[in-house]
Amino acid sequence: MDAQVIVIGAGPVGLTLAIDLGRRGVRCLLLERHDAPQFLPKMERCNARTMEIYRRFGLADKIRAAGLRADIPMDVFVVLSMTEPPLLHLPYPSVEAARRAIARCTDGSMALEPYQLISQYTLEPLLKSVAETLPSVSVRYGCAFEALAQDAQGVTVTARTSAGKTETLRAQYVVGCDGGASAVRKQLGIPLRGEGNLLELRQALYRCDELFDRIPIGNGPGHGRHYHVADERASFLIMQDSTRHFTLHATVGSDEEMKTQFEKVVGVPVKYDMLSCNPWRQNLLLADRYRDRRVFLAGDAVHLVIPTGGLGMNTGVGDAVDLAWKLAATLHGWGGDNLLNSYEIERRQIGERNVGASRYASLGRRKWRSQYRPNIRDATPEGQATRDHLAQVAHVEQRKTNEMIGAELGYRYVDSPIIDNIPGGPEHLFREYHPTTWPGARLPHVWLDDGTPMQDRIPDDGFTLLRLGRTTADTASLEAALRSRGAPLAVLDVAGSAPRDIYGFDLILLRPDMHVVWRGNAGPADAAALAATVTGH
Repeated sequence: MDAQVIVIGAGPVGLTLAIDLGRRGVRCLLLERHDAPQFLPKMERCNARTMEIYRRFGLADKIRAAGLRADIPMDVFVVLSMTEPPLLHLPYPSVEAARRAIARCTDGSMALEPYQLISQYTLEPLLKSVAETLPSVSVRYGCAFEALAQDAQGVTVTARTSAGKTETLRAQYVVGCDGGASAVRKQLGIPLRGEGNLLELRQALYRCDELFDRIPIGNGPGHGRHYHVADERASFLIMQDSTRHFTLHATVGSDEEMKTQFEKVVGVPVKYDMLSCNPWRQNLLLADRYRDRRVFLAGDAVHLVIPTGGLGMNTGVGDAVDLAWKLAATLHGWGGDNLLNSYEIERRQIGERNVGASRYASLGRRKWRSQYRPNIRDATPEGQATRDHLAQVAHVEQRKTNEMIGAELGYRYVDSPIIDNIPGGPEHLFREYHPTTWPGARLPHVWLDDGTPMQDRIPDDGFTLLRLGRTTADTASLEAALRSRGAPLAVLDVAGSAPRDIYGFDLILLRPDMHVVWRGNAGPADAAALAATVTGH
């Protein structure tokens, strides 16, 4: 075997998967058809849950150092142009301000890490450099996937190098992280279904060194991350992480028109270069399946969303960390068949839910944009009425795009074969997060008595049994049952009252990705059966 796992596609999802596999000692080969990471403005924000994940990788500080400065707010504006007072200003905290709020939060309702604005063209090289340091990971750019064939023992992959050489590679498993046009998915014959080609726009990336310092709108300089222009072109300007690069989306007919549109949106003469311009289509699509025997799919290969809500790449990172520990456990010999069977069951429901969340947010944006009228600039009572009405609608509807904390933190896995499922459970909400330890949910962030976060105490190479509030419950049978399966297990006694009050139970069993698999106030009635369930047997 050339590797235990071959990952196709070195975007953020494929790189995250390769890093997580490498951290777990899995021999991984990462193939990418391009010769180097591309300088294109795709994703622009790691959400709170993704930053928690990268914290567990030891990468959160590196990502923040590479991304937007911590003091810059994440405000959102609806404007006529960058030179005029905004029709609507929605303030959102900088990373510094969000961290202060998290430090004060004692009820589990906030993530341990705030979001981070970082452009994909910044994040990809950073993740690539990390993957290349891992002894068990081999990263090969300029190597394009062409075909695969499966048998009972593994998968044979045919790839072609940029020099035109054909190579045959062999692994026990393959994961396609090769984007919306996934060649792996197409070869498997797995269709995408949903709403395709909803709207065609152009997306252009500009370098403009002076714009950030000259933005005059809002309170003070009017700095923020999103500037929605109330015009007939659905123009939308995004500040990238350097504050020197900006992305514009607009419904125009040519690349040349995108230059004119940028100048119109900015509203003042500035020096700039348009670095790239490409058409793109809005899609809300979900794959029928996430797996075909030894081949798995993750990221945009299985779910395509409209960027409203910021759920595209972030959902893919969730796919990667779900799959990584299950592949590692299987390859290390302690994972049963249901571990890999659970991947599609768990992640496809989240993909479906997040496609729905993206639709919800997109419809909100579409609703306020539909209030545009040609008289919006007129210095007349009618013009003022148009401006006021559009702003009133946007005040409600635009928030749906920017406030997705429920989708980010509140997702939980329902009816998974590797969780002690309890019928019912909290409602799935897009915009609200209520901390819960219901089996399948992410463990809420809480501060311990010594000021450290619970998440930092939880190892990620196996299961963790939390014994809370000085419990005297007998857990010896459960510990023995898990260890008899060969599963790594850490037992943490946490004496403070705050975690017990927030989590609501004396005992909580977590799997490596920090999702709850069981909870109780006494040891389980059948410890062997629970251990068999959560290890996939």
